[in-house]
Amino acid sequence: MAMLIALYGTPDDPVAFDQYYFQTHVPIAKRLPGLRSYQVTRGVLSPDGPSKWYLVATLTFDSTQAVQSAFASPEGQATAADLANFATGGVELLFGDTATV
Repeated sequence: MAMLIALYGTPDDPVAFDQYYFQTHVPIAKRLPGLRSYQVTRGVLSPDGPSKWYLVATLTFDSTQAVQSAFASPEGQATAADLANFATGGVELLFGDTATV
């Protein structure tokens, strides 16, 4: 299993971010080939209090190859291109193999 983690910084307008993210971006991203699950964490905290991350999205795939293939697809290119439309606080994308230990 592999996960893609999208870390979204605090947007300029949180209300506009939430509206666009859930009504427009999520439906686009849910078309990624090979996507197994899509989870969102809001109200992100650190042990020291509020985090610099506004929202964390965790997308699960069968493998890192599946993540790479998904983002090489037309749906993946559309998902990546859409980030500029709402992620005014910046976004960091990370992915890798996941194991239960």
